Amino acid sequence: MSGNIKVEVAYATPALQKIVVVQVPVGVSIFDVACESGIEQFFPEIDFEKIDMGVFGKVVKKPKEQKIREGERVELYRPLIIDPKQARLNRAAK
Repeated sequence: MSGNIKVEVAYATPALQKIVVVQVPVGVSIFDVACESGIEQFFPEIDFEKIDMGVFGKVVKKPKEQKIREGERVELYRPLIIDPKQARLNRAAK
């Protein structure tokens, strides 16, 4: 199978959310899609070598090896500031 496919790359901060639509060749890795998206123009803090990546809310362990499919959305995840369980405990304690 050859040709191009359309996929999305998404990243969000509390102040700005961005989804970039990208046309990439069939067989490209999730990592390559993120790098080719140009999303770092909006978020210069992104380091593709260190950031966690996922597809539709599921973290991908090896983004350089997993291939992207038509219509998928690559998500780039910011590091957690606090463990979600601890945050809930803190809110409940108040």
